[in-house]
Amino acid sequence: MNKFHFISGLPRSGSTLLSALLCQNPKFYANMSSPVGSLINSTLEQIGAGSEFYSFFDEKKRQQMCHAIFQAYYMDQAKKDVIFDTNRMWSARLHQLTELYDDFKVICLVRNPAWIMDSFEKIYRKNPFNYSKMFAPGNRHTVYSRCESMVNGIVGSAWSALKEAYYGEHSEKLLLVDYDLLAIHPKKALNLIYDFIGEPRFEHDFDDVEFSHDEFDYTIGVKGLHAVKRKVEYKTRKSILPPDLFKKYSEMAFWKDTSGTAASVLAPKLDVLATVG
Repeated sequence: MNKFHFISGLPRSGSTLLSALLCQNPKFYANMSSPVGSLINSTLEQIGAGSEFYSFFDEKKRQQMCHAIFQAYYMDQAKKDVIFDTNRMWSARLHQLTELYDDFKVICLVRNPAWIMDSFEKIYRKNPFNYSKMFAPGNRHTVYSRCESMVNGIVGSAWSALKEAYYGEHSEKLLLVDYDLLAIHPKKALNLIYDFIGEPRFEHDFDDVEFSHDEFDYTIGVKGLHAVKRKVEYKTRKSILPPDLFKKYSEMAFWKDTSGTAASVLAPKLDVLATVG
């Protein structure tokens, strides 16, 4: 039987890179965000209170339905010892996961939110004639409106979910991994991840990482959204955000304060890697 762990956290923070690295281990399966979380949510809506089918399901049967979705979706990965399912909203559903699996962990990728905004902005500017689904017509006009839409959308929802888990009653299930640490010291980070999930360490190749999902990126009109460079390395550069925005979003990194949580955090001790133009 497969053992399940989960990858969550913030966008543009290394979850695709981590999945690509984990897949080098023949005992593991990992990929980009899966539809399992959405399928479970949709199913619970259909069989929950207010639906015409509510009387056909009790609490146990609803739990069985959710478990069955996991098993059906990953049936073709039955030979893998460990499966990592990726979804940024898992951190807000620890109360469900604890009822489905006993010994699971959630690896949450984090990054200075200012650099997350910078990364989205960089991708936007690399596709000047392709108006993607990332932004609606009314909020794509300036870097200020684009960043605000990220906070009200994909970044803000993931940030809120992670913060809920970080200070929640199941926070001991979490390992937060800072993108900078993963990029600068990938072997150290992977070894600590293996220790956290209780699996024997594996010798990864950080100079030959393979992953691509161009078809998904093409459908939403964002070329390079899930591109992973072959060699794991960290490159410093100046942010393309205005200084006021960079300062504003840097203050959202709540995980720098480890009081009030039982979560484990892997992050550089000093934030000396960011440079603002």
